[in-house]
Amino acid sequence: MTPPRWLERFGLVEPPFSKHIADQELWLPSSRKPIVDELVEAMADHEHVLLCGEPGVGKTCVLRALRHRLPEAGYRLTYCHNATLGRRDFYRQLCLALGLNPRATAAAVFFAISSHVEDLGRSHVHPVLLLDESHLLHQDVLEHLHVLANYEWDSAPLLSMVLVGLPELRDRLELRKNRSLYSRIHVRLDLGEATPGDTAEYIAYRTKRAGAERELYSSDAVAMLHEAALGRLRDIDRVATRALKCAARRKLKTVDRELIEHVLDEDRRDAA
Repeated sequence: MTPPRWLERFGLVEPPFSKHIADQELWLPSSRKPIVDELVEAMADHEHVLLCGEPGVGKTCVLRALRHRLPEAGYRLTYCHNATLGRRDFYRQLCLALGLNPRATAAAVFFAISSHVEDLGRSHVHPVLLLDESHLLHQDVLEHLHVLANYEWDSAPLLSMVLVGLPELRDRLELRKNRSLYSRIHVRLDLGEATPGDTAEYIAYRTKRAGAERELYSSDAVAMLHEAALGRLRDIDRVATRALKCAARRKLKTVDRELIEHVLDEDRRDAA
């Protein structure tokens, strides 16, 4: 299949900022590596984790890096991202994610999950629940999650939960009615904004991985892109791709500051 002309223009074999990338090829800046190290350590210690950050700062990338780092033999990771369900449907969704048959009643569903966790523990496999978008969890789910973490009179750490969400998730957990859950979360992490160096490193890594043999963005363009996107990967991907396509149409060799300004102006007009 012939690649699009804009890719050919820059000697690229694939779109540089595509989401389709294997875990082992994910880019992780130096500023994020300590976060992943803490997550891996927390899983080894069978602890619960709170991971908060603004949209697009790389929370999912960190989770994928965690998945890549944990050995398959000793861990069972289950990812849940539909957080807008009531308690019964939430546990039914969790049942399906674990490969279990959802039962008729909420009590039966919860018992099936608890029994499965205990079975994994007897097999020396530690289950990890990755609960994405946790800031959207219903209050009745938040108030019940600490029960899911309670095994053998709260003396056996058979399960780890990683609650991932926007900063308001921490605010919700700090409420008195959620203190039973929050007190069990000993590892509390925040993903801050990326640095300008992180953005430059990210763009260089992704373009080189896609086949670029030279720099495709000027330093001024990268600086402006970082400032406009606040270092958020999702926005960087979108603006950087549009700028590269625009540069190809104009037969330019490099994306410069003026071109980034043009794309950002188009964004503002589209949003108006």
